Amino acid sequence: MTIKRLDSTHPDFQNLVQLLDADLAVHNGEENAFFEQFNTIDKLKNCIVAYIDELPAACGAFKELSENTVEIKRMYTNPAFRKRGLASAIVGELENWAKESGFEKAVLETSIDLKNAISVYEKSGFYRIPNYGQYIGIDNSVCFEKIL
Repeated sequence: MTIKRLDSTHPDFQNLVQLLDADLAVHNGEENAFFEQFNTIDKLKNCIVAYIDELPAACGAFKELSENTVEIKRMYTNPAFRKRGLASAIVGELENWAKESGFEKAVLETSIDLKNAISVYEKSGFYRIPNYGQYIGIDNSVCFEKIL
């Protein structure tokens, strides 16, 4: 596995996000438009792609949420490459990059139904917090935090 730090203009990141968006559209159903508005990638500067045999296999990103906090976004592993620890590696690299950039905390939101994603975050040391920001009152959302 090779992990590269990129930005949202990189075509490998964009292609993986297209696959993610297609999966989420099915998963979110009628609520997809609500979530889509918070998942644009045009301003993401801190993106990561993991490669297996030079093939883009997984991605993730973070964006500044406040002076000391980042929000982890756009986590996705292509189904052909799942169960290889890529998501955990992506989370770890995002945490390292955020710490190097002076941030102290990371937060994220995911669907309460995405048990595999929740498992990755919990194994990485994230703990559940009350829903924040736009996710307050959204029953299908679950939010997590980790001190970096």
